[in-house]
Amino acid sequence: PCWRVEDFVVAQECTRCSSFQAKTIAACNPTGFIEKINCATSNRDEFKSCRSAVMEAHIFWRFVGTMMCVAAVFAVLVVCRQRVLDRKALEKVRKQIESI
Repeated sequence: PCWRVEDFVVAQECTRCSSFQAKTIAACNPTGFIEKINCATSNRDEFKSCRSAVMEAHIFWRFVGTMMCVAAVFAVLVVCRQRVLDRKALEKVRKQIESI
């Protein structure tokens, strides 16, 4: 592709590929988004795969939400485990006091 060896200008911003474009344009396959570029030296119009800022933000916030849920689950498990250990320690102390 000319955009790897030449300077280029973005003719059309990054947009989602339509179903027809996904079947006909190979650049749609990696991300599902393409941008139309114009190579300066050869003056050719080509399509280049790109990443959408909206899509990246959506993926990021989904990741953050998932990690918050996982952290909450493990925090609850830690509290429960701590209660079990405290109960066992109190029971052990109670038995030691009773045996005296």
